[in-house]
Amino acid sequence: MNKLKQNILAIGVLSLGMFSCSESYLDVEPETSIFDSNYYKTVEDFEMALVGCYDGYQVTTSNGNQSFYVTSEILSDNCFGGTGNTDGRDAQVLDRFDISQSPSDNNIFNGTWSDYYAGIFRCNKLLQKMAEMNWEGKEEDQVRIEGETRFLRAKLYFDLVRLFNRIPLLTEPSTDNIPQSEPAAVYKLIAEDLKFASENLDSPAYSPEWAAENDGRVTQWAAKALLGRVFLFYTGYYGQSNIEGIVDNAYVLAGLENVISQGGFGLVEEYKNLWEAASSVPDVESNTLETTWAGRGNKEAVFTQKFNYTQDYNGNLDGNRWLVMMGMRNTNFSPYGKGWGACTVNPELFKDYDSNDARKKASVIDIVGEGIDATFDFKDQREYTGYSNKKYTPMCLPDGTTVLEGLGDGNFQHSQYQDFIVIRYADVLLMAAELGSSNAQSYYDQVRTRAGLTTKTVSKENLLDERRFEFAFEGLRYWDLLRQGVSVAASAIAVSNYAVLSGNAEDEVTIDAGNITTTQGFMQIPNTQITLSDGVLKQNAGWE
Repeated sequence: MNKLKQNILAIGVLSLGMFSCSESYLDVEPETSIFDSNYYKTVEDFEMALVGCYDGYQVTTSNGNQSFYVTSEILSDNCFGGTGNTDGRDAQVLDRFDISQSPSDNNIFNGTWSDYYAGIFRCNKLLQKMAEMNWEGKEEDQVRIEGETRFLRAKLYFDLVRLFNRIPLLTEPSTDNIPQSEPAAVYKLIAEDLKFASENLDSPAYSPEWAAENDGRVTQWAAKALLGRVFLFYTGYYGQSNIEGIVDNAYVLAGLENVISQGGFGLVEEYKNLWEAASSVPDVESNTLETTWAGRGNKEAVFTQKFNYTQDYNGNLDGNRWLVMMGMRNTNFSPYGKGWGACTVNPELFKDYDSNDARKKASVIDIVGEGIDATFDFKDQREYTGYSNKKYTPMCLPDGTTVLEGLGDGNFQHSQYQDFIVIRYADVLLMAAELGSSNAQSYYDQVRTRAGLTTKTVSKENLLDERRFEFAFEGLRYWDLLRQGVSVAASAIAVSNYAVLSGNAEDEVTIDAGNITTTQGFMQIPNTQITLSDGVLKQNAGWE
């Protein structure tokens, strides 16, 4: 277990006491004043508070609310909503951009909203208190702590602004009832935060030894890579040439080139070895899984969100709660473990992979082709398509027991501990190519060659097409579509009377392009938050 994860676990209960919330606007009002009265006095206090910020970022997933990752997949053309045949229709509301699928579900993102603003509150509190500390002789600690904190704040805001577009922008620890800011102001802060982290974090080049102790920690490389993602989305969706005068194409590209030349990262040789389930084979005799998985902190992981199996129902929040949503509905078929059947894979994606593309088998569970249909729980699955997500799925042993057996309390719902790779080196290569690197062809070829494919002439169209297959089920596809324009996203996602099975009976999925256009691709602001704000918050178009 790396030091960062140990520290997150150590602070778990403490941080809940320090930063617990009561119901109020933004739901971030602290119930204690420990940090105002006797905290933030030493570098060690700030180190602990920084881990609290990492913990706040982790809680956005471990709390069990509507996760950004699952949302991103449901919204994309990769997946339909799925889930159980008798479940509520939250997933269908999102998948079809249509509140009429479940008119009473107007708080799908309420917990998400609260979790994210609680995390932002922590970051803002730490940054505020830094100005009151005498850092003489400890300037390196000061810059490092500030850089990591500002990265985390930027990541939290980036998720929120992509979901909701116009959001309250808080740069100090406050629960003021303020109106939503225009997205330009939010992206300006994100760019400023990431630019600071990029220029001030003195991070070493990747090495297995460094990763063993620091996997999951923010680095200058992560900041430069995330800035590339932010830049491409903001300039694409909003039609700008730079982010509010803070960074332009040349600056962002130089950062990505620096990651490539100096970061020490590389592509894992076999694509399937990036993913635990894709690289694991059941050994029935020993009831184990044989694996060639590259492991945590491998050379392709530029930034990772960390989880552990120690989550429980007593306030410890460290598990990957969304992972169980992605498993096949109530179906154990080693190495794949059971889950709640969300994000059933659109068969058109499976068909569109080149037959020689190694990413096809590594990314998608072929339920019929792998013989899983003989034991699959058809009666309880909504919008069954024959395919499921292989990259992020719970896992089980050959005898059907969870791999969590004997770890923590072994609960498959909250003890999932697979980490989420937020940014891979392959993404850095393709972003640099898209932004006009003189090495664009080489970067593009590296990604295709690893997949077992022949080279193609690099172009923006080919790069975006490559991203579809390289990053399927990694939470990127929807945002890659949307940054090309709402009409592009609407056209790609819309389907009419697509045949599926729900409860093993014929069913259809229809996604109206007009719904995506009306909402401009953004989500419904939680009704509870609008009510708590006394109407200061205004609902997004298409979700009234």
